[in-house]
Amino acid sequence: MLVPKEMRAYCPFCRKHQLHKVKIITSKARGGRALAQGNIRHEDKLLGYHGKVSGKKMVKKQGIKNKILLECTVCKKKHQRVISERLRKKAEISK
Repeated sequence: MLVPKEMRAYCPFCRKHQLHKVKIITSKARGGRALAQGNIRHEDKLLGYHGKVSGKKMVKKQGIKNKILLECTVCKKKHQRVISERLRKKAEISK
């Protein structure tokens, strides 16, 4: 997916459509929190406490989101925008 170097978009800080610089910040889904109560309970069960447990926890796989960071050329504030929910083609800046 091709993205221009600069694009005209709405700036929530200026409350106008302004010219923005574009930077790609495509992010992967991270793992869960290690200190969450459910994860601690599951680890305890794997260690042998609290009776039987059936192996590893099933985790729903999440796709990678295509994100861009827009920097306003007038007020220099930055905000993000999601281009597509699931990654089919990674975003790249056009020449």
